[in-house]
Amino acid sequence: MKSIPFSPPFIDEDVYAEVKESLSSGWITSGPKVKALEEAVEKYTGAAACICVNSWTSGALLMLKWFGVGPGDEVIVPAYTYSATALTVLHCGATPVLVDVKDDFTIDPKKIAQVITEKTKVIMPVDIGGWLADYDSIKALVANKKHLFKPATDVQKKLGRILVLADAAHSFGSIYKGRHFNFDADIVIYSFHAVKNLTTAEGGAICINLPEVFEVQETKKYLKIFSLNGQTKDAFTKSQSGPGAWKYDIIALGHKVNMPDVCAAIGLAQLKKYDQLQQERKRVFEYYLKYFSDKKWAINPPYTGENQTSSCHLYMLIIKGIAENQRDKIMDEISKTGVSVNVHFIPLPMLTLFKKMGFDIENFPKAYDNYSREISLPVYPQLSDSDLEYICHSVSDAVEKELTLGKTSF
Repeated sequence: MKSIPFSPPFIDEDVYAEVKESLSSGWITSGPKVKALEEAVEKYTGAAACICVNSWTSGALLMLKWFGVGPGDEVIVPAYTYSATALTVLHCGATPVLVDVKDDFTIDPKKIAQVITEKTKVIMPVDIGGWLADYDSIKALVANKKHLFKPATDVQKKLGRILVLADAAHSFGSIYKGRHFNFDADIVIYSFHAVKNLTTAEGGAICINLPEVFEVQETKKYLKIFSLNGQTKDAFTKSQSGPGAWKYDIIALGHKVNMPDVCAAIGLAQLKKYDQLQQERKRVFEYYLKYFSDKKWAINPPYTGENQTSSCHLYMLIIKGIAENQRDKIMDEISKTGVSVNVHFIPLPMLTLFKKMGFDIENFPKAYDNYSREISLPVYPQLSDSDLEYICHSVSDAVEKELTLGKTSF
C-alpha cells in the first residue's frame, strides 16, 4: 500500500541554498530577501506594488483597517470559504454578510446585489481552488451601487465606492484575461502558506491595483510602515551604520505582520522556477480530468474558461447523487488505501462561531450542496503518474463501492 500525503511543500536544493544564504547572512527577519521577493512578485504578476506579510489573514486585516472598516460597517463574503475570510472582518469590529455561491464554488453576484446597503464598505470575493470569481459582474455591481456608498474616512472618500478585495489565497499562478494577475480587483491578497502553490512556510502578499488617485509608491511605503507597528524604519534599516540611522518614529496605530527574510528565501527559490512547477500541477490536474471524465458519477472542477485558467491549487471533485454521510464514508474508504484526501471547505454557517451569530446553513443551499459532495484530491509536482493512477483507482473504487451499497444509478 502506498502512502500519499495531501499537500507536502516542494523543497529542493535551490530552496535549501536560498535559505542557507539567508541564515548565513546574519539577518533573518525582514530585510533584503523580503524586498527581493516583493519585487519578484511584482514582476511575475504585473501588480503595481507588493507588500509581503506573515499570512493572508494578517494581510487582509491590515487592508481592512487601512480602508477604515470598523464597527457599523458590513463586508460581503461568500458562505463557502475558509474561516479567515470572515474572521478578519470580525477582528475589525465589522459585520460579515454571508451570501451563497454558484456551482463553481465562487460567490454569486446575484446574491451580492441583494445585500448591498449603505453600510457596505467592502466586497471580498474568494478564488476557490485557483478558479477566480466573476469579477466583471462584481465590478458592474459596485459601479451601479456607487450612490449607496457612504465614506467615513479619507481613504474611503478618495476611492468613492465599495472596495473590491480579492481573497486570492488559492490563485497565485491563475491566468485571468491573459495575465497572471486580477486587474479587476482593487486589492489582491495571496497566501504563501505551506500548502499553497508557492510557499514561504507561512506568509502572504498584498498586491495593490488601486486607481491612480492613490499614488502607488506612497501607498506601498505607508503600508510597509503600517505592517511594522507604524514604525518609520524597519530593523534592517535601523541596523545600518551612519549618523542617525537608528532613529525612527511611530506615525500610525499599525500592526506587526511583516514577513521574515528566512521565510521569503523559500518563496524566492520557488518563484524562480514557478512556471515549471505550475506545468507539473497542470499535468496532475489534466490526468485527473481525463480519468474522471469517463465516470458518470463525477463532476470535474473548472480548469479553463473564456477569461481564465486555474492555478490548479485544488482538484475539487464532486460526486453526483450522494449525501454528506456518504461522502464521509467514501473518504474513510479512500484513507484505508493510504491516500490522503480533504474537503474544501466546511461552509461558515456550519461552524459553531457563525451559528452562534445566527447564520443557518439552510439559507445557503448551494454552499451546502457543494460541500456535501466535494472531495479534494492531492495536487502537487512531486506526484508521479503511477501515484496518480493509484489515487484515481482508490477514489473510484471507494465511490463505486458506496454507490453500489446505496443503490445509486445514473
